[in-house]
Amino acid sequence: MTYLNKLKYFSYLLICTAIVFSCKDEVLPKPKGQLRLVYQNPSYVLTKSDCPFQFEYSTISITKTNQKCWMNIEYPDLNATINLTYRPIDNNLKELFIEAEKLTFNHAIKADGISSKPYENKSKKLYGSIYEVTGNAASPIQFHVTDSTNNFITGAVYFNIQPNYDSIVPAINYLHKDIIHLMETMEWKN
Repeated sequence: MTYLNKLKYFSYLLICTAIVFSCKDEVLPKPKGQLRLVYQNPSYVLTKSDCPFQFEYSTISITKTNQKCWMNIEYPDLNATINLTYRPIDNNLKELFIEAEKLTFNHAIKADGISSKPYENKSKKLYGSIYEVTGNAASPIQFHVTDSTNNFITGAVYFNIQPNYDSIVPAINYLHKDIIHLMETMEWKN
């Protein structure tokens, strides 16, 4: 065998050995990917309307109010809307509470769980609750706030997509903070 043939044979043997020993049957699963959604830090402005209430809302949202003082707070970047319904109290506080809770518990069919947190600010005459609905329900956050004598507001968050709770959790958390801010800055004009 000539030197050149020996070199070819050795190279061929080295390549075959590398191929045989480099192939492994071990399969590793891909790590779970995490969607990283980054939302800007909120800044807030005070509502301007003739309604008997006012509050601060996020500058990344757009507000639309009708004659009944029902309001939509739209978040185009989140593809979501907070629907606010204002109702004056006329010896019907109990019925308004029942109606607000009925709205929340209508989502129990699709919900994995519903939790509530009370809210109270006696100096501002604000009393209410915020409900978090986990699972693929149509409205993941609902709330109500009242002064218990004249005014009652219910609110619900809706996304303009088919609900997939795992995918929208970051947006839900962002909106939850905005709703807490809305409730904390709510003031009655009458």
